[in-house]
Amino acid sequence: MTTTAALDIPVSQADPFALDVLENPLQLQEDLREAGPVVYLERYGVYAMGRYEQVHTALTDWQGFQSAAGVGLSNFRYENPWRPPSLLLEADPPHHDAPRLVLSRILGPRTLQKLRSSWLTDAEALVDQVLLRGTEFDAAADLAAAFPLRVFPDAVGLPDAGRENLLPYGDHTFNAFGPPNSLVQRGAGRIGELMDWINAQCARDVLTDDGFGAQIWAAADRGDITYEQAPLIVRSLLTAGVDTTVNGLAAVLFAFAAHPDQWQAVRKNPALARTAFDEAVRWESPVQTFFRTATQDIEIGCTVIPDGQKILMFLGAANRDPRRWENPDRFDLQRDPSGHVGFGMGIHQCVGQHVARLESEALLTALAARVDTIEITGPVHRHLNNTLRSWKSIPVEVTLS
Repeated sequence: MTTTAALDIPVSQADPFALDVLENPLQLQEDLREAGPVVYLERYGVYAMGRYEQVHTALTDWQGFQSAAGVGLSNFRYENPWRPPSLLLEADPPHHDAPRLVLSRILGPRTLQKLRSSWLTDAEALVDQVLLRGTEFDAAADLAAAFPLRVFPDAVGLPDAGRENLLPYGDHTFNAFGPPNSLVQRGAGRIGELMDWINAQCARDVLTDDGFGAQIWAAADRGDITYEQAPLIVRSLLTAGVDTTVNGLAAVLFAFAAHPDQWQAVRKNPALARTAFDEAVRWESPVQTFFRTATQDIEIGCTVIPDGQKILMFLGAANRDPRRWENPDRFDLQRDPSGHVGFGMGIHQCVGQHVARLESEALLTALAARVDTIEITGPVHRHLNNTLRSWKSIPVEVTLS
């Protein structure tokens, strides 16, 4: 880490998208936090923030740090996006407002209350199925990935055929927010086929008449959104509603296996299941990074970021910033994790976060009723992604209560 007089800020040669860094990003995150409130990443010609205060500021100041120029490395001011931009993630007011309001209503408390009972039943059934096969299994594949793929597509109203495409499509989409490295190339061969399938699922006549998708199209009938916007909003659900939750569930299961005392706390008090998910999202940050673009010369952390420059926000680093959190590297259910930036913050905060919380609550409640202890039995393998903190496998053995 050096300081350049012309920039008057720390300059780093580090590559946050290098495979070894994606495998274990904690050292780089610490280096960025300690270097200063803003760091210049010379490899990509972008500014970076790793401290909570500055990341929170950028997330909440949509006027100064825009999303409409893309939340990845690509700058939509000068480059064409590889797909039509998300109306929620890659748009700012006023274009962002109507889609956000419609989806917020659809995913609101009344909907979640209707889903709660059936999702608890589904979670119990899944846990029973897994435990019938034995007490050793892969927590990442058999629970964390299986449960969202079991309940969320039904809630959206997808047909059964082709649901196996959801995870690879999401994987490529989140990889594409980074540079065109080997991880992007890994999914490039199938992306045309996957996009065709995803786009087809967003059509009104493909969706059931009682799911989130049908409600989005009904909003177009009322004039709340346009008919052109409706399929793009459905696509947003299918893009961001699966992979992020899968990795959040994997994070909380991994956390409990690594902190057996915290699992016992949930068994004694199942109400802690909701706190546990947010603490796991803070601790592991399934979404590690997102970009913004300066809308003007803007000062932050005594640094002026020029108009049009990209800013890489390290959400994972902010969520472990000791300036904000006491003992940040510890997964601790006595902590109040509210305020973490794992779901973003401000007007672009994840609109489906309460759906993810309900999925976690259902799965953890079902597990706590059956499982006394969770122990990791072998090497944990990560699935590398330019944006997501993901798992390939978490081998565990449980004892039953």
